[in-house]
Amino acid sequence: MAASAAPSAYPRPLIAWCTVGLLTLAYILSFIDRQIMSLLVAPIRRDLGISDTQMSLLMGFSFAVFYTLCGIPLGRLADVASRRWIVTWGVAFWSLATAACGLGHHYWQLFLGRVGVGIGEAALSPAAYSLITDSFGPERRATAISVFATGIFIGTGMAYVLGGLVVGFAAEQGETILPLVGATRPWQLVFYLLGGIGLLFAWVLLLIREPLRHGTPAGASPIPLREVFGTLARHRRTVVLHNFGFAGIALALYSVNAWIPSVWQRVHGWEIRDVGLVYGTIVCFAGGFGIVFGGWLADRWRSQGMSDATLRVGMLGGLIGAPLSLAMAFMPNGTALAVLMIPVTIFIAMPLGVAASAIQDLVPNGMRGQTSAIYLFVVNIVGLGFGPTAVALLTDRVFADDASVHLSLAIVTCAAQLLAFVLLARGRIHYRASLLQIEGRS
Repeated sequence: MAASAAPSAYPRPLIAWCTVGLLTLAYILSFIDRQIMSLLVAPIRRDLGISDTQMSLLMGFSFAVFYTLCGIPLGRLADVASRRWIVTWGVAFWSLATAACGLGHHYWQLFLGRVGVGIGEAALSPAAYSLITDSFGPERRATAISVFATGIFIGTGMAYVLGGLVVGFAAEQGETILPLVGATRPWQLVFYLLGGIGLLFAWVLLLIREPLRHGTPAGASPIPLREVFGTLARHRRTVVLHNFGFAGIALALYSVNAWIPSVWQRVHGWEIRDVGLVYGTIVCFAGGFGIVFGGWLADRWRSQGMSDATLRVGMLGGLIGAPLSLAMAFMPNGTALAVLMIPVTIFIAMPLGVAASAIQDLVPNGMRGQTSAIYLFVVNIVGLGFGPTAVALLTDRVFADDASVHLSLAIVTCAAQLLAFVLLARGRIHYRASLLQIEGRS
């Protein structure tokens, strides 16, 4: 059996950053495909004759459940198989599923299309985290993973901008006649275009060079799940506080992404096209800056001897982000809200790249894909599964007024970020202890 890679056997910086660049483009595409539905609610509801509840299942449940469930076996595969091919086939699969959404003339067809998108996208993150971790040393890893994570905000922002333009276009244009499929609504055309772009881009990912796996013998079999869970159990306080702490930040993010367009529409009277252009631009630039700055700050603090730097960044984001989010309830007009959303987005974004970097340092290479998948399971179930619903329940059951959505959103996001701060603050001592324990065994 071949020996594992030497500690210094990282790719040249140019190759390593090219890998990050290609994976980031894939992540951008994944979030465009994931988020585009949030601004296509009206035309899809109109054409399919479905309710808000059914629409919410398309945006959240159908995607999130299969995304999280498929992530663990795909994470196991990423620990032993070609990560380049896993990413390539994942992009191709979710792109086909996105295009299939455009063929949906019945609710169940669109639901199955969204399930397919979730399954395909589950292949990307565990393999990408593993590729990036094996391409950079610990002193640059947080920055590299944070650059990859900019795809969350660039992709989401592009989805809002594109969705806003489509809604405006739909108000002025009728059906388009396409070969083979016939009469096509504008929202269906969006899914066809995104699916086609993804299928073409998937094969570009074969340019990625598979780096050597550090700390794993060549040809090794997948580490059994019981051993993975056994390792995590030894660091259970660290893992639980880390996962649920950063899940609080994710809950705030998904809540804002789901409901801030409605705040502008219901409370401030903005048109959805204007919401898409303004918020999409904010998300792209403020979110991208925030997540890269968070990674840079973590690497800087780590170089100064702070082994818990990644958790410190999460604490900073939660502590400052909480009062900023609460201020959403008191904005006098849509312009003031747009200005506020710049720092809100920056501080929500800061922790999301370093979170994945932190968990990579706790386990050996052969467990990184599976551990990342478990982390993503918690973050997405908590964030995507409960965040938007918590806001809706407050609006419907407590305030009983659609125009109070800004109050519900402010309460949920502020509370989530404060809870994240508390959990991560408690987790710092356990995280440092886990790192010392790991270093003592090496």
